[in-house]
Amino acid sequence: MNAENQEIMHQIISQNQRLLQNLNTQRHCTCEVRQLISEITGEKIAENTEIRLPFYSDYGRNIKLGERVFINANVMMVDLGGITIEDDVLIGPGAYLISVNHQLAPHQRKELDLKPVLIKKNAWIGAKATILPGVTVSENAVVAAGAVVTKDVPANTVVAGIPAKIIKKVD
Repeated sequence: MNAENQEIMHQIISQNQRLLQNLNTQRHCTCEVRQLISEITGEKIAENTEIRLPFYSDYGRNIKLGERVFINANVMMVDLGGITIEDDVLIGPGAYLISVNHQLAPHQRKELDLKPVLIKKNAWIGAKATILPGVTVSENAVVAAGAVVTKDVPANTVVAGIPAKIIKKVD
């Protein structure tokens, strides 16, 4: 990343951290919450999408939200690598969606590895679940509470555990 792009990124992070602090510490009506999150993401949030506070992000501009999404309280989105949440997704309280990792080699440890997270239509992410970089949770899939998802989740399945494994199919 060149110096100019890095400066723009730092400006966005600084602005969005101020917006997030306002969002999470002041009283807001539902329309104000949507407006502030629209400013953070740079995209209009649908009126039928509900986001409970507090809500956290490290960057904000790489979050894409569909229609009729429900995000419960204390969700953290580490979105520099991109997070897309399609229509009708439910995200439980305290979930983590992480699209950024660090390099494993000690001499490269401060370098970032960006891999997008995709949550497809009608998926349900349980309370305190963690979705790691590069993971796709497919349509109608369920991630059980507390699961740590390291690999793609097939459509119409339930995954649970650490690391998450398929425990059943959804009809």
